[in-house]
Amino acid sequence: MSVLNWNDYDDNGAVTEAPEPTQPEPAAAAESPAGAPTGLEALESGAERVAVGDKRIINARADVNQLLPLKYHWAWEKYLAGCNNHWMPTEVSMQADIALWKSRDGLTDDERAMIMRNLGFFASSESLVANNVVLAIYRYITNPECRQYLLRQAFEEAVHTHTFQYVVDSLGLSEGEVFNMYREVPSITDKAAWALKYTRNLEEGNFDTSTDEGAQNFLRDLVAFYVVFEGMWFYTGFAQILSLGRRNKMTGIAEQYQYILRDESLHLNFGIDVINQIKLENPHLWTPEFQAEVIEMLKEATQLEIAYAEDTMPNGLLGMNAQMCEEYMHFICNRRCSQLGLPELFPGARNPFPWMSEAIDLKKEKNFFEARVTEYQTGGSLKW
Repeated sequence: MSVLNWNDYDDNGAVTEAPEPTQPEPAAAAESPAGAPTGLEALESGAERVAVGDKRIINARADVNQLLPLKYHWAWEKYLAGCNNHWMPTEVSMQADIALWKSRDGLTDDERAMIMRNLGFFASSESLVANNVVLAIYRYITNPECRQYLLRQAFEEAVHTHTFQYVVDSLGLSEGEVFNMYREVPSITDKAAWALKYTRNLEEGNFDTSTDEGAQNFLRDLVAFYVVFEGMWFYTGFAQILSLGRRNKMTGIAEQYQYILRDESLHLNFGIDVINQIKLENPHLWTPEFQAEVIEMLKEATQLEIAYAEDTMPNGLLGMNAQMCEEYMHFICNRRCSQLGLPELFPGARNPFPWMSEAIDLKKEKNFFEARVTEYQTGGSLKW
């Protein structure tokens, strides 16, 4: 078993060679319990040890409290990679950003407006994703190695929320304005409301993944948050801030966004792997009708992100404009369709921001006394 190699990721956080899904054991696939185990059931004294064939992503027969033996090694490797990528926002200096933000001529009005909207979207989005992981996804995943990664992801979402608190505090921004923007700015509200309706479906008292309707509701939630929220909607914001960093503006924020993007690339690919594994173990769920519904979700998500780009860059800035971001979203959407085994929605779309590959390739030399070394980590080593 080895830690994931970051060279396996493309410039948009997608695995270039996805791991082969684990084939389900015939016996495990033939039965589905009436109600998924949570791990809090009464202890069964003298129960048999867990067999790999009894482990599944949803509706497992195995004790979800027993990690070993592993079945989904890709989930465990992503957990290890997440641990090796540990970082904290307070390790990044904000002095240059503070000076530039306070400077009368340091940033244009359009740049300042974009930064504020960008922070406003991410500040609430990380909490929304974390709530979904803890209150919905973790509850219905019945595999312990996947749950182990979800625990790591939940912590990373907390770190990301901490990041925006740190930025707001450092720059002296209005806390209420930034953190309440998702209820005050229509282009941000629309995205949050779109995603939340899928989590609300999982909060129904009679929700049960052992039914086809329940399992498909769960798949919708996974698509909404992993494929759309983290796999599509974050990328316009990443491109905007990293474009600032390329021009030596707001470099502290840009560096933190690089670390967030590195985390999100793992979140995205974990979610894609989980979705594809559920499809493999439950092929009857992936009906033509359900695929058409997912395609419609991706179309809607693309339009919502284009509206957000138009809102945050009405006049264009930093060599970017809303039209370029529209092309970028078409390109990203095609990649997500490909990962899910769906036809491309925007044939021929190209990536107008090839420099985004630098955000994934973080092996850069920095003066240790001037900035946090990008290779710095705790608890292990990455293979670049």
